[in-house]
Amino acid sequence: MCGISGIIGNNISEKLYNMLISMKHRGPDGSGTFIDNKLVYGNLDTLKIHEGSFGLGHNLLSIVGCEGSQPLINENLVLVCNGEIYNYRELKCQFKDDFKSDSDCEVILSLIKRFYTGSLYDAVIKTINYLDGDYAFAVSDGKNFAAVRDPLGVKPLYFGEDVIQNVFAFASERKALWKIGIHNVQALSPDSMIYNNKILKFNDKINKITNLNANYINSTYTELKNILKQNLVESVKKRIQGLSKVGILFSGGIDSTIIAKIAADFGINVILYSVGHENSPDLKFAKKTAKAMNLPLKIKKVDIEDVHNYLMPVLNAIEEFNIMKIGVGMPGFIAAEMAHQDDLKVMLSGQGADELFGGYHRYLKFYEEKGELAREDLKEDIINLYHVNLQRDDAVTMANSIELRVPYLDLDIINTAMNIPMKYKINGKDDNLRKCILREIGAELGVPEEIVKRPKKAAQYGSGIHKMLKKVLKEEKYNDLPNMFKFT
Repeated sequence: MCGISGIIGNNISEKLYNMLISMKHRGPDGSGTFIDNKLVYGNLDTLKIHEGSFGLGHNLLSIVGCEGSQPLINENLVLVCNGEIYNYRELKCQFKDDFKSDSDCEVILSLIKRFYTGSLYDAVIKTINYLDGDYAFAVSDGKNFAAVRDPLGVKPLYFGEDVIQNVFAFASERKALWKIGIHNVQALSPDSMIYNNKILKFNDKINKITNLNANYINSTYTELKNILKQNLVESVKKRIQGLSKVGILFSGGIDSTIIAKIAADFGINVILYSVGHENSPDLKFAKKTAKAMNLPLKIKKVDIEDVHNYLMPVLNAIEEFNIMKIGVGMPGFIAAEMAHQDDLKVMLSGQGADELFGGYHRYLKFYEEKGELAREDLKEDIINLYHVNLQRDDAVTMANSIELRVPYLDLDIINTAMNIPMKYKINGKDDNLRKCILREIGAELGVPEEIVKRPKKAAQYGSGIHKMLKKVLKEEKYNDLPNMFKFT
């Protein structure tokens, strides 16, 4: 939903401003800064900010509620947040604090204030135990500051230090830190907190969620399937709450089709976006599926000239030279560009379904060799999603001022899925479809049979872009591309 930044050092005003400018695409609806107790809101192009030694900055992409620019203030506390808190209404009803808006982020600051008894660290830890959402936020009490990510790392947060300039900073994108001369940039892991320039391990929530749960031990296949189906419906519901329309990153596969079907059944205006070579499998299946479900489909047929044109924008978005990331990220970038042109703010994707339900071909080998213990390989992939997939998808969509939401990565779905036996996901060593239980749920929800039985095709191959990209990158003029992002 936004871009956040923070910095500690001497004469930080210009640096903070440059960080915000570099991430303007993440929040074109307004900006704000807080530097040494002085708060300023306004248009980023004309924003006049104060000088000081500690600052927080925010670029706003307004989606939920009557949101105004951040930072948010509550007495001695100040907060900036990039994220969505899906249970904010329930929390406001539960705690009945004096809220000044219907912004979802305000509830974070209110809870920290409620739990604050002198220790900012303790107040933040207590607060995040109540939050259901995808977020990265930073908060200060005037003496200390803390910055955290959601348990899975759906929202990005990077940090770094320049000892020569005596500057420590963090931001939603690496380019914001590069902009001010910090080259050694690291991603904050989801189980950590930046607390006064130090990285502290504080939570093992995702590990607990992916562990086996005694409540599921005696559940039958039908019971597990029904629980999972309800989880899916509720997850999509909370992610479209308050929206009148939503886009779907649509490949015509089972994962995105289930999401599209559930969203459409809630009566929301659903628009499908598909990208690929004119003869690609994704476009072929997307057209058939959209027609069968009577949903509007926007497509972009990509040729080799388009790959040339989009290469640098995608590379600048994902901030590293990685052919696989570029190949997967390009369809997402183009789809988000189309959605932005249609005045959308939010898209949904099927990210995470393959890791949860054994969709990748390599899981066949794991299952054949390890049996039910192959769940540990799936668990490892889920825990490490933030390293590649989540960072890439956030980057290419937010480059077009589109927030991407990932219903399969709801914590309830993860917990249920990781307690579903592997035999219900993969039906033996010759199962070329896999994701058995998810496909059956799709059929029950009304997904067309051809899609239920469509084999998995990786995004870069299903779109046909990977083959064109490899050809383009052989051209001499692109020889120096790997060196452009040597700081990653």
